[in-house]
Amino acid sequence: MLTIDGSKGEGGGQVLRTTLSMAVLLEREVRIEKIRAGRSTPGLAAAHLTAVRAAAAVCGAEVEGAEMGSEQVTFRPSSTRGGSYEFDVGTAGSTTLVLQTILPPLLLAPGTSYVRIHGGTNVLWSPPQEYFAHVFLPAIAAMGARVAFECLAPGFYPRGGGLIEARITPLENPLRPLLWQDRGEFQSLQAFSVASESLPDHITARQIKGAREALGSTGLSEQRSHPRSLSPGTMLMIAAGFERGRAGFTAHGERGRPAEKVGREAGREAAAFLDGKASVDEHLADQLVIYGAMAGKESGYRTAKVTEHLRTNLSTVRQFLEIDMDVDDTDGSVRICGAGLRPAKRRGSSTR
Repeated sequence: MLTIDGSKGEGGGQVLRTTLSMAVLLEREVRIEKIRAGRSTPGLAAAHLTAVRAAAAVCGAEVEGAEMGSEQVTFRPSSTRGGSYEFDVGTAGSTTLVLQTILPPLLLAPGTSYVRIHGGTNVLWSPPQEYFAHVFLPAIAAMGARVAFECLAPGFYPRGGGLIEARITPLENPLRPLLWQDRGEFQSLQAFSVASESLPDHITARQIKGAREALGSTGLSEQRSHPRSLSPGTMLMIAAGFERGRAGFTAHGERGRPAEKVGREAGREAAAFLDGKASVDEHLADQLVIYGAMAGKESGYRTAKVTEHLRTNLSTVRQFLEIDMDVDDTDGSVRICGAGLRPAKRRGSSTR
């Protein structure tokens, strides 16, 4: 049994989620110790516990330690299977992070999967559903992944109540490598401005105004929405698209913070990225590690910033697969020699 130290690297929930993804992918028994030891409240919180339960559900795993506050989990997976799954975080914990945990193995599972997850869709410290739909999914689609995604209801802190839904079509061959060392020509810049129905309509326009001020003359298309939600909330996400690259920049509103400042925060981050040469933002860089490891050949991309999250994901995946991976601190280049993991119905002993 492989033992993973959850206190290593960034010391948060990412070690847990990546470990679960890899364990299910490879049907590898694992024990995760010192879970979230680097956080003020260590152990499993609601979203982490939901991720454990979701990973167990898609592969029929035997699990020990799956309870709130637990700092150790033993996970013994069986074969991954497609099907219909529904999970409820029960709080405003991130639905997108739960989905990201089970998405890699479900791409290799026999049969289409339908997943519904209740909880938070636009909360701090996690990818908002707009980022998931317009940045993350297009990136893995370039590798051959087919995932239909929809947010049926938004969920803001503290009550959550959001709902996302995904249909995951299984792969027929290993993922294609991502060849994004050079991002190529600029293609699009979109702003998604959101404010709950209970808040004034002008907030979304003011958030867009702040973003435009920060971006200057750069072309920016916009989409505004005023959804009904259990808790009030606002957010602006800017998605940048290139021939060979994607990036997203998010800012959340809060009581007493002018909407223009929310827009300017995301706009400044987007402007800095556009002035550089990276092909992916710092968050997408670590989210793509597993997919690069799954691919059939060498992937490469360039991140705007080498983060501890990226190093942690590389280190965690290395404990499961003996593949060549590295990151260049000087220019942010990431290189991953994929293991060529095949769909379950075609998977041979060489991929285990």
